[in-house]
Amino acid sequence: MAEPTPAVGTEFLADPILTQKRPPISDEKQVLTDLENVPATEGSRKQPSLRKKIRVTLLLATAVLILGWWISATVLKATRPRWVQQTVLAWLFLFIIAFRFIPNSAVTRPVETVWVQIVQVPWYRTPRKLRLAIGWSCLIAIIFSSAFGTPLSYDNDYSHRAIAVVGLFVFQCGFYLSSAKRFEICWPTIITGLFIQQAVALFVLKTSGGYSLSRYIAKLAVGLLTQALAGAQFFFDAETISKHWFFVNTLSPVVFFVATVQMLYYLGVMQWIITVKDCAAWFFYKLLGVSGAEAIVAAAAPWIGPVESACLVKPYIDTMTASELHLCMTSTFSTVPPGALAALTALGVPLQNLITSSVMSIPASIAISKMRVPDTEEPVTRGRIVVDRSREGEDCSVNALHAFSRGGLLGLKAAGHILTNVLIVLSLVSTLNAVLTWVGRGFGIYKLTLQVIFGYIAYPIAFLLGVPSREIFPVAQLLAMKLIGTEIIAFTELSAIQASSNPLSPRAFTIASYALCGFTNLGSLGMQIGVLSALAPSQAKVVARMATSAMICGFIS
Repeated sequence: MAEPTPAVGTEFLADPILTQKRPPISDEKQVLTDLENVPATEGSRKQPSLRKKIRVTLLLATAVLILGWWISATVLKATRPRWVQQTVLAWLFLFIIAFRFIPNSAVTRPVETVWVQIVQVPWYRTPRKLRLAIGWSCLIAIIFSSAFGTPLSYDNDYSHRAIAVVGLFVFQCGFYLSSAKRFEICWPTIITGLFIQQAVALFVLKTSGGYSLSRYIAKLAVGLLTQALAGAQFFFDAETISKHWFFVNTLSPVVFFVATVQMLYYLGVMQWIITVKDCAAWFFYKLLGVSGAEAIVAAAAPWIGPVESACLVKPYIDTMTASELHLCMTSTFSTVPPGALAALTALGVPLQNLITSSVMSIPASIAISKMRVPDTEEPVTRGRIVVDRSREGEDCSVNALHAFSRGGLLGLKAAGHILTNVLIVLSLVSTLNAVLTWVGRGFGIYKLTLQVIFGYIAYPIAFLLGVPSREIFPVAQLLAMKLIGTEIIAFTELSAIQASSNPLSPRAFTIASYALCGFTNLGSLGMQIGVLSALAPSQAKVVARMATSAMICGFIS
């Protein structure tokens, strides 16, 4: 577990967003400000109160309706067999509604009290060297148990597993040797992050319960995404849908999914899922010792995307340390954004692999980033969890339907971005391959392409991942294709390979599907630099300097 850092109380923090000098207000703006400060009339005071009462009434009525549905569905014989799913779903929404009225402290304070008394205080009373020895022993034990403690198969023997363990060691050594401040590395953060990654992998991939849970979640998500085809069929026809065109079957779920996420975000559901009333971010903060802003971005990245997760901590980006910025970029590079999640699912990629990969990548990206760029300064949000929930002017939706409509437009932009990038990258790669082939013929090389060149560069990475020897080069080419193109292009090629007469073995396919997950490509590199530079112009040089390092860390994690 991470070393405790002296927590800075919020009352002693001088927030630069709040303390910075404001420019003088012109006379015209002063008049508008004075008008805004005029005391509200009795009628204007009643209007918000009436809206609040209506909102409370609707929420309570919805809670009663959900509770009645749960009781009825549990009692009826036709729906009684699915009582587990019904209970989880019903009480999830009941808790979301309840926490509209219950303060965060009602949950966080008791949990933190128990954590401090039972875990934190006894743990930190033990000598530091003993804690590190226990941590390293637990990490090594879980790595070897997950690698060698499961039954063998014809393409998954001990030799390939041993290579994967060696590869994990080599990757971590590489990040240690290239660390910006090698002697400032917080080893408890590294150990805990890698341990959580291995624990998630062991639970999902090696246990029947974890595998069944991930498949059930994936089944629900796929069921949601396929509903987008009903809208697509309105514009086209059933025959067109059955042809599985990329423009129709892949991009339609992207628009629908992003719109749904934006509506849930407006309703407060996404905030609750992201932080579980600050518990998820609190989990990363307590176990891994990261700042509040880092915890929020890391927890939010897989669910709302890189741009929205950065916006959650927008007021604090200007004051982030270099290590915080590096971690925020690494965590978004390593996870699959919602738009790409929908697109990849439409391409036939197993959704449980995508979800598991994103969840596993969060602690791994924290560990790798903190090894590459350790903390050397005190973050402003150390010791507190902060989420920017402000709504500004034209960005504020008036109701859930408006948020859903605006989310559809955002989804259309995301789909257009995917379509444009796939089109131009494929065209550019084809052009460069034609040039390289023409040049290569002068040296007697007749199949010189970007895939071949970068495939050889990525060959050691594919080998260290434990890919079977006869399939290392095809997987290496897929990794190269993801880096120079997009993950969608790489997964499209993977789907084509699996549909051919010579598909990858189950082990190679599983490794490739996990390794190709993430937002690491040259296009997303430019997007990250643009987003963070726009949110915090004063940090533009720092972001541009560290973006490549963050992309490599996200690629490996």
